[in-house]
Amino acid sequence: MRKTTFYWSVLLITLIMPAGSLFSQNADTSARYNQYGVKVNRKPLFAEERNGMLILESKDQSYKLWYDARIQVDGAYFSGDTYNPIGNGTSVRRARFAVKSSFAEKWYGEFDMDISNSELEIKDAYLEFSPSDRLSFRVGNFKEGFSVESTTTSRYLTFIERANVVSAFAPSRHIGTAVMYNKNWLFGMGGIHFQDIGGLEERTFSTDNNKDFGYDEGVSFTGKLVAMPFYKDVNKGLHLGVAGSYRTPKSDAEIRGTQRFSTRSLTSINRKKYLDTDLIPDVDHMTLGGFELAGYYKNLRFQSEYILSNLDRKADKPTEKFNGWYAYGSVLLFGGKYNYNTSEAEFTQPSRGKSWGDVELAFRYDYMSLNSDKGDIMGGAGEGYTLGINYHINNNVKIMLNYAYLNHDRYANGKGKLFVGHDETGALTKDPEKVVEADGEAGEDYSMISIRFEVDF
Repeated sequence: MRKTTFYWSVLLITLIMPAGSLFSQNADTSARYNQYGVKVNRKPLFAEERNGMLILESKDQSYKLWYDARIQVDGAYFSGDTYNPIGNGTSVRRARFAVKSSFAEKWYGEFDMDISNSELEIKDAYLEFSPSDRLSFRVGNFKEGFSVESTTTSRYLTFIERANVVSAFAPSRHIGTAVMYNKNWLFGMGGIHFQDIGGLEERTFSTDNNKDFGYDEGVSFTGKLVAMPFYKDVNKGLHLGVAGSYRTPKSDAEIRGTQRFSTRSLTSINRKKYLDTDLIPDVDHMTLGGFELAGYYKNLRFQSEYILSNLDRKADKPTEKFNGWYAYGSVLLFGGKYNYNTSEAEFTQPSRGKSWGDVELAFRYDYMSLNSDKGDIMGGAGEGYTLGINYHINNNVKIMLNYAYLNHDRYANGKGKLFVGHDETGALTKDPEKVVEADGEAGEDYSMISIRFEVDF
């Protein structure tokens, strides 16, 4: 009876355990396999908190993985005797989640998405190869090298919203490929870019234009050069940049062969677009030019940009020209200092002066005109005066308070949808040619107080 029990026990164990493992004296107990049955390499990772972020890194630093989350909750209150009612409100401006990793010493990958207000949108999604510390190649969906304010991450913006001229003209993220070079005082970036794949609407337009009409995606060539005198000095720096872009119409536009410039005037709460050219037809190509001047000295900082856009049209139609600029200055009040990232030619997180944080004061003026000098396209012009107070509490939390005054001209009627003054009978009118108010009096003007609570981790 005991022999029978022993034989059955041996047989059962043999069936359960992998072949050869029962009697092998050299079995590899450290082996691991992935879900596809392939034996994988193993490397211990060490967890560490760095400036409020959790980093997982190997001892030899050949592999690093981290998550990057960002939540920005905004609110805005509007005042003024306006022609068009404006609704106060709140919004989750950004709810970002990203996975980032550097691996095999020279490779880097990033996937970033935004799920704010229940709308999913792809942000950065790219692969990068760096054969040296000075040279990198990137492919995927990422920001084009144009405008220092546009390429600066939203977690380190000085004001709640970027200037109107940047929102309207800077190309931001598109799928494509680019090369970046950085050595001491010089930074350069050049790339070839295609359609916008970030939002569902743009992607739908692109697939429909491909399916129904066989349209090409369109292409953009964008480049930027930045000189950085005093790059060795951690207390001061100067940023001198120039950028350009040649762009053909993209298939992600609602109607192929068109171009539209518009912006929501320094807020995401008020959904009205006073400055709006609507869809401009018969576009052959567009050229953008940008000039950047910025600098800092310890706790003082300034930044400015001028951007112009030339729209070349078919059928002997005139070239439409639009432009705008902004300038701002800021100061950290309690011993903090500004920091600049020379490897990407942009400002990064400032250092705080006190254990409880630091307070930043900032003032910005911005102006943009979507009125063509030919008079064919009159999308409106406007200026903004913004006073900002930022409380940098720690590495993870920031509170921003902005007061802004917006002044629009009589042509800023939201492509004919908004009142801009009164006609001869005293009735409100949307037609700028019928407005009887004097220059400087017509157009929508109002004040705005906005606040942001931000956490990054």
